Amino acid sequence: MNKPLADPVPASIDEAQVRWAAEYAAQVGHDRPVQNRSGIPIKPLYTPLDVDPARFDTDVGFPGQPPYTRGIYATMHRGRTWTQRQLIGLGTPAEYNARLRDILDQGASAVSLIPCNSVFRGYDMDEVDEELLGTCGVVVNSADHMTTCLDGVDLSTTSCAMNDPSPFTLLAFMLATARRRGVDWRTISGTSNQSDYLSHFVANHMFFRLALPGARRVLTDHIAWCGEHVPRWNPLSVVGQHMQQAGATPAEAMAFTLSSALQYADDCVAAGMSPDAFLPRFTFFFDISISFFEEIAKFRAGRRIWARLTRERYGARDPRSWRFKFHGQTSGVDLTRQQPLNNIARVAAQAMAGIFGGLQSLHTDAYDEALSCPTQFGARIAVATQNILREEAHLTDVIDPLGGSYFVESLTDEMEARILAIIDEVEAAGGMYRAVESGMVQRRIGESARMHQGRIDSGAQTVVGVNAYRVDEDASARPALPKPDPAGMRAHVRGFADWKARRSASAVDRALADLARTAQATGTGGGNLFGQVVAAADVGCTHGEICGTLRRELGFGHPLVVV
Repeated sequence: MNKPLADPVPASIDEAQVRWAAEYAAQVGHDRPVQNRSGIPIKPLYTPLDVDPARFDTDVGFPGQPPYTRGIYATMHRGRTWTQRQLIGLGTPAEYNARLRDILDQGASAVSLIPCNSVFRGYDMDEVDEELLGTCGVVVNSADHMTTCLDGVDLSTTSCAMNDPSPFTLLAFMLATARRRGVDWRTISGTSNQSDYLSHFVANHMFFRLALPGARRVLTDHIAWCGEHVPRWNPLSVVGQHMQQAGATPAEAMAFTLSSALQYADDCVAAGMSPDAFLPRFTFFFDISISFFEEIAKFRAGRRIWARLTRERYGARDPRSWRFKFHGQTSGVDLTRQQPLNNIARVAAQAMAGIFGGLQSLHTDAYDEALSCPTQFGARIAVATQNILREEAHLTDVIDPLGGSYFVESLTDEMEARILAIIDEVEAAGGMYRAVESGMVQRRIGESARMHQGRIDSGAQTVVGVNAYRVDEDASARPALPKPDPAGMRAHVRGFADWKARRSASAVDRALADLARTAQATGTGGGNLFGQVVAAADVGCTHGEICGTLRRELGFGHPLVVV
């Protein structure tokens, strides 16, 4: 005689859930509370009861269609894979060019230039200690230097990202290079990748060259000038990476980034620009932490919010204005000096989160970036990681493969609500400009950083090799890139001095005087500041001379330090 089934199929999903909950409680005992970095509680199981299938059209939809939760293009990575960008910069322009060509040969498909810290701070090489030059970026101070950096690169077909804070001299040098080569500026594509002065004021003080009001004016002029003269260029990359690496949670980083974008859009409208003229060229740049599902939900929610805001707040009618185009970089904050080879696994997990989150371009950190500027060996592994995920793991076969997951859809909704609540706080403070001017944003990020570090210090958050699974290792055996060749750098500095002596001093003086005069002018009739930067670069003005002139006229950048 057959025995009756001990566990017949439940009559309903509600009955099944009650039964599962009882079995789970009996087996797990005291269940530990779990929450992600944004403070959202995470349940042990998600079911159809956690999502509303009736809201598929309004909340999920299809790729390339509002609400854009599943991606901004119909084909996404199935038909158009992400652009592979490796941020590189080291030593002299000639050394950078050799490294760039090698990275392109390994599979990178676009240029991303990182300048020396002296450049980021707004100075020429002859204004700083020679020993500091080129240790974490290329020393590029003139249009001639940029011409060497980009030797062999077709500027009409290769997208270039210039890590280029205000007043955007690197783009000006690149345009001078293009003019010399006879390249039509209207064919040039890429991004002013560090154009977001608010993120610099909040979390990346080294990049902040001009006083806050001056930086605001230069960016608005930069957006207007590029829209007219370099229409395929993205003059604005709103950066969430800096704030997240400074300690913001993923939800805070997304909210503050969107709030910054709203501020910049408001400023462009106030300057007389049409939303459908500038919004299609807005791009975003995010950190991708190792909090895998949280990052995916962050990107899906951000894409949905931006599509709605551009339509409802600005009345944008061009679908290109609704698209949330973003570059992702795996998080260097999550990388460790201890057991550095473990970073390869961390980077792979972060990259997968960005890919599943629907990014348009991706930089994967080298495993040794916690030790030094990446070695060539480490950079090759970083590029290969993307190749493996795309070609071997077949992550491009299905669009938004986690769409429809009860957990991912529920978490996306939770992230959206958390992000919108923070945006409302910023709006109540008078918008992002006023919020960072007052220190509100900085204080919130600092508190989040303190809480996260506390979890690591207490062991509540495991970091393999740091607070758990530690091993004895010889720190001297960790790979690190040596500093640039001192003789080569000295030759670079001497060559710069010789070049400055040969150039037309009168042309330089006139260009800098025109730049100063434009900076002094107020109102719409005063001329475009970035147009004068381009003109100055074209006649031989250096990076330090341009930055120094604008600092004198617009004020030195002194970010607010909040304690």
